Amino acid sequence: MKKKLALATMAAILSFSLVACGTDAGTAQPDDAGTAPEETPAAPEETPTADGGASSDVANKDKPLVWFNRQPSNSSTGELDMAALTFNGNTYYVGFDANQGAELQGTMVKEYIEANIDQIDRNGDGVIGYVLAIGDIGHNDSIARTRGVRKALGTAVDKDGNINSDPVGTNTDGSASAVQDGTMEINGKQYTVRELASQEMKNSAGATWDAATAGNAIGTWSSSFGDDIDIVVSNNDGMGMSMFNAWSKDNNVPTFGYDANNDAVAAIAEGYGGTISQHADVQAYLTLRVLRNALDGVDIDTGIGTADEAGNVLSSDVYVYNADQRSYYALNVAVTADNYQDFTDSTKVYEPVSAQLDESTHATKKVWLNIYNASDNFLSSTYQPLLQNYDDLLNLDIDYIGGDGQTESNITNRLGNPNQYDAFAINMVKTDNAASYTALLSQ
Repeated sequence: MKKKLALATMAAILSFSLVACGTDAGTAQPDDAGTAPEETPAAPEETPTADGGASSDVANKDKPLVWFNRQPSNSSTGELDMAALTFNGNTYYVGFDANQGAELQGTMVKEYIEANIDQIDRNGDGVIGYVLAIGDIGHNDSIARTRGVRKALGTAVDKDGNINSDPVGTNTDGSASAVQDGTMEINGKQYTVRELASQEMKNSAGATWDAATAGNAIGTWSSSFGDDIDIVVSNNDGMGMSMFNAWSKDNNVPTFGYDANNDAVAAIAEGYGGTISQHADVQAYLTLRVLRNALDGVDIDTGIGTADEAGNVLSSDVYVYNADQRSYYALNVAVTADNYQDFTDSTKVYEPVSAQLDESTHATKKVWLNIYNASDNFLSSTYQPLLQNYDDLLNLDIDYIGGDGQTESNITNRLGNPNQYDAFAINMVKTDNAASYTALLSQ
């Protein structure tokens, strides 16, 4: 099936690796694993056209809509935007369980320190110093990951009932108010754990999760207090790999990221400490499967918790569904030296949901789908290739739209004729901006 790839800017800016991964689930807590929605959406009031195109019988405001990777929410408080999540009866969100993944990342770093303490304290001062690359201070995933690391390492302090996720700047003397010194007892010896430095990785144009900025930051940090840096932690692999290649690989300093991008997984063999797979293969499938089910007018759980006629089905250990939030969350897996060879191809479809649907009973439908930033490392190198592998299996003809990562209008301006589409999948620049899209669909 031929796709219209509207990623005109990707080739020019792909090398920047601006990564903003995963869902904006923030403080949202999924309910019981594998629970399917209680409601069965009504079949769309649609008369299919001969070529599978959109029918004018269905108003744009009533067409299936999936938010993915960035959950509609208040970027300051994390409160979910339920108006966006319940825009119509066929609206859902697909992402991953940010809190579960954040705890995994923090635990992965802590366990690595405990297992390798003889090599970790490089200058023998009894202080395990780490630096932290923060992706976006207003992004729920970034907030969760910062909190997860600080909680696991004992450096967390309370702020308004939650762990403070603010950057500290530099903190070589342990006096920063956003963190505290933690302690770890390993093999009978007491160590101090200190967040030496952290900052939001935002470039001069305003794009966050910026890998180049992270590479520059580790250069500054290592020049200022290099021997004190024992661990490098990043909110994602794009920034993590930039710091690893710029400094920590040559200095044998373990670096930890998030996303399980192909390059990061491969780098584990070269000393990259580990990463977290957010089961992008499951997320990408869910993103399109929810649309497919809504377009077919079948139970939304078809091919998810309940096998479809081709045998596609997900087990409850790889996703959860929260009915109150109308949100599907993939579960995370730690990727370390022990299992990284199982994750070397991040674009491979998930085997239990890899069967082709019969086009005679699942007619081809046209979908508008955008990626918030055409040069986002995770979305462009992992998520979109997965979507493109699944769209044929699910008989979906998708127009892929790539944004600039900075302005919502760069994307919404290319949704000028929603009438030609049967469904929509939206990945916002900012989680607060769902209304920019729903207003267009409501016209």
